[in-house]
Amino acid sequence: MNAFKTLALVAAAAFAGATAIASDNFATLRDGAIAQEKDAPRFAKVENNDIKRKRAYPMQPPTIPHKIDGYQVDLNVNRCMACHSRRVTEATQAPMVSVTHYMDRDGNFLADVSPRRYFCQQCHVTQTDARPVLANEFVDIDELLQGR
Repeated sequence: MNAFKTLALVAAAAFAGATAIASDNFATLRDGAIAQEKDAPRFAKVENNDIKRKRAYPMQPPTIPHKIDGYQVDLNVNRCMACHSRRVTEATQAPMVSVTHYMDRDGNFLADVSPRRYFCQQCHVTQTDARPVLANEFVDIDELLQGR
């Protein structure tokens, strides 16, 4: 009898899951038409206006407000640091990378960027004109405190 109850519960859960997924067009990304091949979405255009965007969630790494096509970032060279290093920001007027990028995992400050923060695109992405898939309802703490 216990095996029958277990089988019935598994079947009910599978049916409920299949129903939820089949009716959820966002989850399937198919709009219900499985047999038809959809056109791939167009690539979003990278913005190159050097205007920083408001962050979309707490602790979000800043997005890159300019094109980085052809930037070399490998074990030997980091093109981003040619403008954003603490040594050159006065001349370039680019924002300096956060001081946390100069800390090792033990909290010690280093003379140069930490190896764990060296590859910028691990966290930072270029800004594009892409339309968001979902609406962002994030409210910054300053707005909450002001009662907006």
